[in-house]
Amino acid sequence: MATDATPKFKKPDLLPVPQPPDFHPEITVAPSHDGLHFWQFMIAGSIAGSVEHLAMFPVDTIKTRMQALGSCPIKSAGVRQALGSILRTEGPAGLYRGIGAMGLGAGPAHAVYFSVYEFCKKAFSGGNPNNSAAHAVSGVCATVASDAVFTPMDVVKQRLQLSDSPYKGVLDCVTRVLREEGFRAFYASYRTTVLMNAPFTAVHFATYEATKRGLMEISPESASDERLVVHATAGAAAGALGAAITTPLDVVKTQLQCQGVCGCDRFISGSISDVIRTIVKKDGYSGLTRGWMPRMLFHAPAAAICWSTYEAGKSFFQELNTGSNSNSTT
Repeated sequence: MATDATPKFKKPDLLPVPQPPDFHPEITVAPSHDGLHFWQFMIAGSIAGSVEHLAMFPVDTIKTRMQALGSCPIKSAGVRQALGSILRTEGPAGLYRGIGAMGLGAGPAHAVYFSVYEFCKKAFSGGNPNNSAAHAVSGVCATVASDAVFTPMDVVKQRLQLSDSPYKGVLDCVTRVLREEGFRAFYASYRTTVLMNAPFTAVHFATYEATKRGLMEISPESASDERLVVHATAGAAAGALGAAITTPLDVVKTQLQCQGVCGCDRFISGSISDVIRTIVKKDGYSGLTRGWMPRMLFHAPAAAICWSTYEAGKSFFQELNTGSNSNSTT
């Protein structure tokens, strides 16, 4: 290599060619989509979140039924048994109960989620696109904000998903919960949700960014356009890992959101430790892992769908902005 050459092979009359200060010979990564407007992040995130949750809603229903102890005729923790029970007793429509609440909550929540993430990532990364710690912290900030928007509709969704749910629909559920339990019932699980989603999101975003970067280094030809397969694979890996780690807290969240409905236990204190003790007493420590399979089956493809849709939306807006800027200069 040139840097290892001894002085006798160097010619003093050959001067090094000066390089501009911004010259970097290494392979550059794909564009970071910086420069998008805040509302464009919100729209891209809203579309991505809605597509993700609506596409995977039947799997989410199975997970909820398996985690809501005592609320359904499903006694086995197997996905096949859970699905068979729903289809026998309610038909395919049973897999989509509560989808209206999901549609109302997923769009606004994910608009907040991704816009806060992008804002915080830019603020915390210090210009370093490979700062995994900044990605994780940004993800935590994003989930705290988005959970405040989504939790009430998530409560409605899960109560409608239960077998023999006493509610006729979204409006009936909202009205009755307000009248019978008060506004606080919509946020009974918020603390648990944040405690669950904070590590989930930290693992999710850090894994996604790291996996995407690794895939693009393995296949540099994809760095110029960030192909769909990169986002889908990175998103699936991030979703599956995050889901596996946080399943026990997800079981606690389901119990809090469905308490007192269809035979679910009602908790006086509503503390996480109280719920965990009840679950362990009733179902053993294995009860804390109920629904882990459908949860992973949900989050792996859901994250792949979500990230692919989100990145496609960002690319669309980037091209739109580029076209607008070029037209304004002509």
